[in-house]
Amino acid sequence: MVYKSFSLGVGLRIFGIIISLYLGIWLYYSQDLWLAPAILGIIALIQIGEMIYYVNSINHKLARFLDSIRYADFSSSFTSDSKMGSSFREVNTSFNEVMDVFKQTRAEKEEQMLFLQVIIQHINTGIISFNDQGKIGVINNAAKHLLQIPQFRDITDLGKLSPKLLEDVMEMKPGQRISKKVNPSLHLIIQSTSLKMGGQSWTLLSLQNINAELQSNELEAWQNLTKVLRHEIMNSITPISSLVESLRTILDEDSYVQQEGFLIKRDGFMDMQEGLDTIANRSKGLVNFVNAYRDYTNIPAPKKVKIPVKQLFENVLNLMKEDLKSAEVKIETKIHPNDLDIHCDPDQITMILINLVKNASESLQNQADRTIWLSSIGQGDLGLMIQVEDCGPGIIPEALERIFVPFYSTKKTGSGIGLAISRQIMNLHNGSLQVTSIPNERTVFTMNFR
Repeated sequence: MVYKSFSLGVGLRIFGIIISLYLGIWLYYSQDLWLAPAILGIIALIQIGEMIYYVNSINHKLARFLDSIRYADFSSSFTSDSKMGSSFREVNTSFNEVMDVFKQTRAEKEEQMLFLQVIIQHINTGIISFNDQGKIGVINNAAKHLLQIPQFRDITDLGKLSPKLLEDVMEMKPGQRISKKVNPSLHLIIQSTSLKMGGQSWTLLSLQNINAELQSNELEAWQNLTKVLRHEIMNSITPISSLVESLRTILDEDSYVQQEGFLIKRDGFMDMQEGLDTIANRSKGLVNFVNAYRDYTNIPAPKKVKIPVKQLFENVLNLMKEDLKSAEVKIETKIHPNDLDIHCDPDQITMILINLVKNASESLQNQADRTIWLSSIGQGDLGLMIQVEDCGPGIIPEALERIFVPFYSTKKTGSGIGLAISRQIMNLHNGSLQVTSIPNERTVFTMNFR
């Protein structure tokens, strides 16, 4: 409608200019008049000027409309000029409606930003954002309370709290998560995220103090450990104490004093011999238990080197070649990509893999399909994972929750320490060891390296 009105207005004005000029020329040459053509010429010039004003007015309004959008000034309004007639009334109405939409959109955006700022300031997790120059963009109250750094305006101010913390934060990659103990009361979990905003690159850090949770978990762990130690020690000490009392009774009842010493009955001697053997066995079991506990609590820090996963797998297969052959177990390996490397302590990771493969092999003793799948897959910035999979009887859901607990075992001859040590080693590698199992279908142990 606006376009048609505008075209009609321009067309009529051009037609009027042509008629005025044609009529003036005709009067001048045909009627030999000069005053009337002069008047008609002036009228034509006026019409030309009015048409130029008519056309430029919409351009001026459009330019003002675009400038309002460019500079986010939505306070402007557009009114119809009485000289322009009604042809631009719809244009002005449309401009005003668009400006109202922009006003409403900006108001909603400001409300959302205010709502987001309120949420950020009230969550318990610390939030900090900084750009490539280190300038702080957002820092919420939780982060200020955690860090206690006055005038925190640049990320380098983090060095006032801990230079090592600043170094670790600056070396973090997007998506990486680290654990850092800053002082006795502050143990931070920090996660990094990168984003683009306003043409700049920003890093967003989330910080959470887990010191209270760690202390609570540590207390619970000590309580559980005390229960385990008490249970195992009492299981050994109680029969030993009972046997000692029995042996004392045997000596009192079945021994006789002679001039050159003591005489003991044959039955009594046999009972004492059996009792001493039992005491020796129980004492040996207690010693083995203490040694297992010592092994669990004295795992050395990993000495990490870069090694091809293929070489790591070959080392494990060579070490277990004879055991797997005697058990008639076959291992299928898969590495993607083929040249995948891993940054780890080869000796410690080899020990984990041997333990996992051995467990899988033992679970396949009564299975028709005695195949173990050993695989590794690279995950880019997320690191890599190694999996040990078998199709044995699996692990019941109740046991899945406890197999990594020290001294818990589903095997009659197991010490219950192998998987606990394996998970501890993975923790020292800043990784994890997890298991999924569907009984009588498949069991998969997954080692994640970040």
